[in-house]
Amino acid sequence: MQDYPPFEIIDGDPGLGLVILADHATNLLPERYGRLGLPESAFERHIAYDIGVEGVVRGLNARLNAPVVMSRFSRLLIDPNRGEDDPTLVMRISDGAIIPGNHPITPEEWQYRLEAFHRPYHDAVSRTIGAVAERTGKAPLVISMHSFTPAWKGVPRPWQVTVLWDSDPRAVHPLLDALEAPGDVVVGDNEPYDGALRGDTLFRHCMKPGIAHALIEIRQDEIGDAAGIARWVDRLAPVFARLNADEALHTYEIHPSRTGPY
Repeated sequence: MQDYPPFEIIDGDPGLGLVILADHATNLLPERYGRLGLPESAFERHIAYDIGVEGVVRGLNARLNAPVVMSRFSRLLIDPNRGEDDPTLVMRISDGAIIPGNHPITPEEWQYRLEAFHRPYHDAVSRTIGAVAERTGKAPLVISMHSFTPAWKGVPRPWQVTVLWDSDPRAVHPLLDALEAPGDVVVGDNEPYDGALRGDTLFRHCMKPGIAHALIEIRQDEIGDAAGIARWVDRLAPVFARLNADEALHTYEIHPSRTGPY
């Protein structure tokens, strides 16, 4: 359909049993879209991507040798962390920025973006999770990495790191405990938003099949430069390794979603 790669798989050892995802890793766009009618400065903001996350997941891959799947398109084009029927899949306005290239959008263009970007990314996630499961003969542990703004509508956010989740606590509770244990950062539980989102990446690939998982959000000022990224890789890598060593997190166990029946 196109030459533009909508995802990147960073190779790792599938025998480890761990998969790391980054839905909003980059602010890239294919040339055909220009800048969607936005100024270049918009692509340095959180509306375009999760600032700092690409560096974190590359660092975690280098440290742990776990496979990583990253998107290679801006969330302004189409949001891979939304279900196909989600009305916010293609945003017309984001945090005050009107996106001319998304409004109006024809049904044909909507469908093209699904087929060229959204679905290939999710196919890559499925293949990677499946390869790990096939190699180990067990359920993988899946961690999805995101970042959030230091403030929202002028209100500071106190958490340096948060964990979002729906109803499967298996990876979440030990992850929260490990993040809180040093006592030097403020840890949020389902902050600054709720992790139960019907049709999102973890709903689709983990909640429905019963795979243990968690979504980590790091505040963007914590990972806005190389030093901050390195500090968080140092903090998270041993935590992920300990969680991944827990056999209880490598079984299939379906939990009902707070968003409603599957």
